[in-house]
Amino acid sequence: MASLQVWQARNETCGSIDLGLFLHYSLIPSFAIIVVLSCLERRARRSPVDEKWPLLNRRCGIVVPLDFAGAFKNRWSLGFAFGATANKVMILFSEGYTPLQVVPKWMQAIVLLIGALEVGVSSYPFFACLSTHSQTAGPALGFLYTGTWFVIMNIHIILCPHGQVAGPYEKIIFYWPSLFCQVFLLGKFAYKFVNASWVQLKMGHLKEESSFLEAHQAQYVQQLMRKAQLQQPQKSWFQQKVYEWDPYFHFPSRMIITAMLALICLYMFVVTEYHVYKLVLHELKNVQMFLEEFTTSINVSSNTSEAVAGIQSFTEFIHVTEGVWMFTTFSACLMCVSYVFHILACYRKHMKRLWAGQKQFLPLAFGKISSSLCVASIARYSGWQIAFILWGYLILHIVQCLFGILFMYSFVLPIKHGEGIEVVKSLGTGILTVAIVVGLMVMQIMTARSFFLQPKILPSDKEKPLALDNRKAFHNFNYFLFFYNVLLGLSACLFRLLGSVLVGTWLIARIDRTIMPKGYENADRGFRTWIGMLFMDHYHTNPTLVCFCHVLVVATRGGLQQKTTGFRNFSNAADYRISSKAKTRWLLLYTLLNNPSLSSLRKPKS
Repeated sequence: MASLQVWQARNETCGSIDLGLFLHYSLIPSFAIIVVLSCLERRARRSPVDEKWPLLNRRCGIVVPLDFAGAFKNRWSLGFAFGATANKVMILFSEGYTPLQVVPKWMQAIVLLIGALEVGVSSYPFFACLSTHSQTAGPALGFLYTGTWFVIMNIHIILCPHGQVAGPYEKIIFYWPSLFCQVFLLGKFAYKFVNASWVQLKMGHLKEESSFLEAHQAQYVQQLMRKAQLQQPQKSWFQQKVYEWDPYFHFPSRMIITAMLALICLYMFVVTEYHVYKLVLHELKNVQMFLEEFTTSINVSSNTSEAVAGIQSFTEFIHVTEGVWMFTTFSACLMCVSYVFHILACYRKHMKRLWAGQKQFLPLAFGKISSSLCVASIARYSGWQIAFILWGYLILHIVQCLFGILFMYSFVLPIKHGEGIEVVKSLGTGILTVAIVVGLMVMQIMTARSFFLQPKILPSDKEKPLALDNRKAFHNFNYFLFFYNVLLGLSACLFRLLGSVLVGTWLIARIDRTIMPKGYENADRGFRTWIGMLFMDHYHTNPTLVCFCHVLVVATRGGLQQKTTGFRNFSNAADYRISSKAKTRWLLLYTLLNNPSLSSLRKPKS
């Protein structure tokens, strides 16, 4: 405790840079960068303004920081850009950043919105400089802006490395993921600037590919046109049980960004929770020491034994909680990390099903979803997924800790105190009771199968037909078991409630799976966001649709457009073979569709 007070005193006296104040001032260069990139951005069409000022030449366009609707370029760079802003996201998640300090309670939501917008504007150059078409000015401005933030954060850490929550080296523990991502961005901006400058000096101009067809999308369509292999290649254990790499599928930048930012925020959340837990544990031990000192100061012998027993129980509770909390921290953290990767796998599985026209895995209520909800889902998904992961970790950790303490007090501690025989007797009694209940339920099923169903119609049938036999005995059987089933229903109802709580807790972080019962899936807003995002990506990134549109655009624009990389990937006839028989059948189908009257003149098949 004394060392913590020393660290707090050092933080109060050290002259550190206020990152919140620097965030306010960073809006000035951020706006300047946005204006410069907007002046360099070209618009797709000319406007009346270009007629009045010909020097504009379609300049002053809108800068797009990143494409949330399914872009595949700069995926990892944009992920690291979001990682550089992870500390700001955590501040917003904890509602600890408010640009206006004195406001009424009813304006708190508006103030949080203003704070989120300010953080977004401050982080805008990270993404705009990566996505801009200006391949020299964008990387140069991005390198300067990122380098400024990197230097300021390092000065802030060096001057005051300690904190009041985590204690020594708190800011190093919290800020190193953001600093690492900023170092990556610095290297990326430097590489892009040097590469663009070298190409411009060597060729005199930069060539930009305008094809919207990605190479993996063209390869996906190519493999659909190939003949299916008779013998599938043998898969390894990792491919069968864990994950199988698909070269024809690429995750969009939104999914990569969400996964990276969720992992970084989860790390920062776990570190914060751990240090808060250490402070609470420290206070509990102080209470324990106070109780021990208070007990020794009392001279009444009659209450001494009870007080000592109470202090021992309290000390034992502290040790049990400490061990269980540490173990469940690792288990809950590993589970949430596995959720992040499992959600990516589910995204690929669901998207490939939608591409194949399979919608049976969706609930009936989501067979047709509104377009406005799909558009809003794209904007909500990433933020909601990160919040679901963090809240899911906290809830899962608390529930696991409660069950761990219950297990310790039910089995481990009684055995440790020499009460193992009583534990075995109680466990045996409980198992026997459950076995009898399950046996009676199985007995009802076996009796119904043996005495109250008519024989099989055919010997090859697996089950008897649903036709009653021995009706009088069946009615007496139901009557006498009615009263027992009332008591059995009470325990079944409690077990159903417990199972729902456990499953809901287990899946609270999974936005790709609903925790609502069938028929109430619409009440799960997280699952609705997931389904809306899937439909949005399905309609905008379907490889077959994109490839078809690309072929139409190429055919319209002429031979010049056919020189793009995307068309070469699709039109490479060496990768696949088209049989003459299949070509003849396609021509025949086209002829009959345009001339239906010819169908009656065809020679019938013998």
